[in-house]
Formats: sequence, structure tokens, C-alpha cells
Amino acid sequence: MENYLLKNISIVNEGKIELKTIYLKKGRIERIDNSFNVKEKVTEINGDGKHLLPGAIDDQVHFREPGLTHKATIYTESKAAVAGGVTSFMEMPNTIPNALTEQLLEEKYAIAKATSLANYSFFMGTSNNNADEVLKMNRRKREVCGVKIFMGSSTGNMLVDNESQLNKIFGESELLIATHCEDEKIIKKNYQRLKNNKQILEPADHPIIRDENACYQSSSFAVSLAKKYNSRLHILHISTEKELALFRNDIPLKEKMITAEVCVHHLHFTADDYEPLGYLIKCNPAIKDSKNKTALWKALLDDRLDVIATDHAPHTLEEKEGPYEHAHSGLPLVQHPLLLMLEYYKKDQISLEKVVEKMSHAVAECFKIENRGYIREGYFADVVMIDLNETTTVKKEGLLYKCGWSPLEGHIFPASVIQTFVNGNCVYLNKDNYGKFEFDESIKGERLLFNR
Repeated sequence: MENYLLKNISIVNEGKIELKTIYLKKGRIERIDNSFNVKEKVTEINGDGKHLLPGAIDDQVHFREPGLTHKATIYTESKAAVAGGVTSFMEMPNTIPNALTEQLLEEKYAIAKATSLANYSFFMGTSNNNADEVLKMNRRKREVCGVKIFMGSSTGNMLVDNESQLNKIFGESELLIATHCEDEKIIKKNYQRLKNNKQILEPADHPIIRDENACYQSSSFAVSLAKKYNSRLHILHISTEKELALFRNDIPLKEKMITAEVCVHHLHFTADDYEPLGYLIKCNPAIKDSKNKTALWKALLDDRLDVIATDHAPHTLEEKEGPYEHAHSGLPLVQHPLLLMLEYYKKDQISLEKVVEKMSHAVAECFKIENRGYIREGYFADVVMIDLNETTTVKKEGLLYKCGWSPLEGHIFPASVIQTFVNGNCVYLNKDNYGKFEFDESIKGERLLFNR
């Protein structure tokens, strides 16, 4: 493994931007100081005019392996992730077979150990009859990011609507409980009403079917269970103004037992985008009207929403085609979340320090990730060099997703990811912003550990 000395680079970390020199040695951050030299052999990098950020940690991705590898693999999507400045990910259990046992979960870890270019963790899945298996994870809470519950919204065999099972998991699990919250009864009622009225449904009907009430009803139920048992609850992909009343910002993140995530597509797209993009942006929960987007941004900036993620969920283009009932929900995003947020920084909608807080620091705090999420001496060297004076055009030939498409194709970002280091290894190098880049795949990512 090479050691690196990044000289005169603007480090964005813990609410400050400071011009420093940083030494990456044997996978860790050895020293951060004003200009200095080292005696050991190093690769020197001139950081003049560039910024260095802690690597983004994406707490919600679907990398589709095993069982759905025609859409994606852990290798392909982790490669896209590091190209986008995402150095660690937490992946969901709705693969095939669903990760509903300790053995199936460990099989996913084995795949990642052999193939992932980014650091990784995997959620334990839940069903209506595997609570005992879920609770086995209490003895391994340092090694698993959390328990995932699809509450009230059908996802394969993973819909959990058995209240005795929910009470058992919320009452006895010592892991973070992450929930997808949409009420299936409301969704089905809305669907049938629309179907009766117009027969053929359109992309713009999606947020009417999966509406604000469906989200709020389920989220409020999850919060009530968490309060009843004092559980550690993290609600994923908040998409409505109505749900924001469930969260607080009057205490530090470290003291919160109930936290919330917002995804980049809910901060970027609105219901108006169904007209040009159609089913390409069909996802669950649905992208909704601009009123909700405005409210989400406000809550992100005032800390009712704690972290930013992608919910990266690739499908083939054929699977995204209509009619409504055929078009799969989910979109690929893990190659561009940091660039999306840097665009909003350039628009003066969010500070650079806040981007880092919500995509790195806060994720590490939420999940209690060990020695990551910050640029600190002794921490793992998961860092990303960006150039705020270059642009990046999203082109099909530059996409690294196995599905081969993005709803952002043609978009020009006013920034660029130049280099990504994972555990001190320069895994990604962008040579010219036009599809010429290099990867070092000789060293794979590591399993995330948690201070619980």
C-alpha cells in the first residue's frame, strides 16, 4: 500500500474549512497540520485549489446481490459508489433470497469481502415470522449496521404487519431499527380508486397512490413503537412535509433515539419531473410535489432530518417501462449524490460544511461507526478530493452501474470528484472528467464496525 502526502489542500471537516497538509499512512490518517514533510517514501499530491472531504457514507443502497445480479452486483455498484465519493455503504436485505437469517446475511458479507471496492455493512432483514432470528443479532451488534423493517409496504416477502412481531423486535432488539414506512392499506385504496376512475395509470399517478397519508400513517406508528420501548429508530427516505412533525432538532444528534434520513432524489426532483422522465423516477416512497421538497430542504438545514442517502435501487431499462403495474420502483443514484449536493452548495442552498455533516459526520454518529466519517488523526483514511472549479457531465459511457442508465443523463454538475481514497488506498482517480478514469482494485473495502 502506498502512503500519500496531500499538500496545501482545503480540508472540510467538523464545521471548518482549513488549508492543511495531510499524511495518509498504512490506511489511516497519520497527521494533519500546516505544511510539513515526511521522511518515509510517499506519493505527493498537490492539493492547491482543491477540497478534501471525508468520504460519504450511504446508509441505504440496494446492490441486488445475490439473486438479482442482472440489475447490479456488489462489485459494479461499489465501483460506481467510489467514483462518486461514497467510501462506505449499508445495503438492504431484499435480495434473493431475502437476508432473513444470520447465515444468509453472512453470505452477503463474504461476497463484499471478495469484491467490494468500498467499505460495507448489511442490514438484517425482517419478516412476519423471523423475530427470533433477528434477535440473534444482539450478540453481533458491533458487526451489523442494523435491522431493516418494511413496515406496511409490501416488498417481496418482507412486508411486516404482524404487530406481535413488531412489538417483539422493537422491544428486544439492541440494534438500530431502520424502517421503510408506507401504509399498504392506504396505498391499495388509492390505487383502486384511481384505477376505477381512469383505467390506465400514468407516472404522475404514483405520488397520488403512494401519498402523504400513507407515509405519515406508517411513520407515526413506527415512532409510537419506538417511544413505547425506547428503541433506536431510524426512519428511511422521508418524503413528506407531514412526517417532519415526528422529528426534533432541540437535542444533539448523539442524544436522539429517533432519527430520519432524506434521499437525494427527494431533494432534487419534484412531481413535475414525471412528465419528462416518466417511470425512470418511479420510486417508493414516491417523489412528490414541490411543497414537500421545499419542506424537506428546510428540515434538513434545521436538523430535523439527520442524514442524506441515495436509496440507490437499479433496475434494467426494460423493467422501468410501463404500464404502471409493470414499471419497477427505484432508480440508480450512488455515482452522483455528492455532486448533486455540491450543485446545491454552488446555488447557495447549503454550505459545504453542512454537506459534509449530513453525508459523513452525521451518518457515523447515527450508526456509531467506528473510526470513520471524519478527517481525524488515527481514523481510517476514507477521503475524497473534489474540484469546485471543474464540471462533470453525466454521460451514458461514463456510467458505472450495471443497469447502464441514470435519470441524470445529460446533467452538468458544477464540480468534480477527482480522487477517492478508501482505507488509504487511492481506489479511484479521475483523469479528465470526460470518462477517463482509473481504479485500483488490488485492495478491497473493509467491513464496517460499530461502537455499540
